[in-house]
Amino acid sequence: MSIAVNGVELSDATIERELPHHQGAANPLKQAVHELVLRQVLLQEAARLGFEQPDEDVRIEALFAQEVLVPEPDAAACLRYYQSQLARFSSGAMVEARHILFQVTASAPLELLRDTAELILDELRVRPERFDALAREYSNCPSGAVGGSLGQLARGQCVPEFEDLLFRLQPGELSGRLLETRFGLHIVQAERTVEGKQVPFDAVHMQVADALRRQSWQRALHQYLHILVGRAGIEGVELEGAATPLVQ
Repeated sequence: MSIAVNGVELSDATIERELPHHQGAANPLKQAVHELVLRQVLLQEAARLGFEQPDEDVRIEALFAQEVLVPEPDAAACLRYYQSQLARFSSGAMVEARHILFQVTASAPLELLRDTAELILDELRVRPERFDALAREYSNCPSGAVGGSLGQLARGQCVPEFEDLLFRLQPGELSGRLLETRFGLHIVQAERTVEGKQVPFDAVHMQVADALRRQSWQRALHQYLHILVGRAGIEGVELEGAATPLVQ
């Protein structure tokens, strides 16, 4: 079955041109098709509302600016967020850590890697002293050559999901489950922590406001995309509005 959005067909050639941009996805073809379908939905909505900018990306941004509106976070909301995330607003906090990375490749699909990683995690729960040896044998990260050591990491040096886990671990603690990031699957261990100093609310007020503004915008965008996708006539593929890098 061909793929079409409100009667506008997506050609095989168009999909082939998009495909190279999604090679890092678990399913590159599916991701490429979803991206193209959602983009077509947005461009058609922009045309309906009279946006005529020559550049498609500019047209979509103009559509978002008009249709996806969020309120400004007030001081009380910012203070509540700050108080609930005190660990994030500290200066100088670091964790000395090590990990074992299982990288997804064409020859090592996710499920196969997950089975292997789970077995190694089970082994480390029983024999944590083998971390160094297992990192050298299995890790796909260059740090594997030094037993998985990542040195001392400060906030902002890792992808968010890795950082969130790392700064929750106690010294010597092993992650209780596999951590999945865009790099693959990780087994993580914190070795030593360096406490930071708390940054006053007034010093990070604008940073907190920006974080809340981004969160609100992402929620509003997610809802808007689902509305557009829900009322569009999409043939040949099932699409969820926010399941695309376009809105990351």
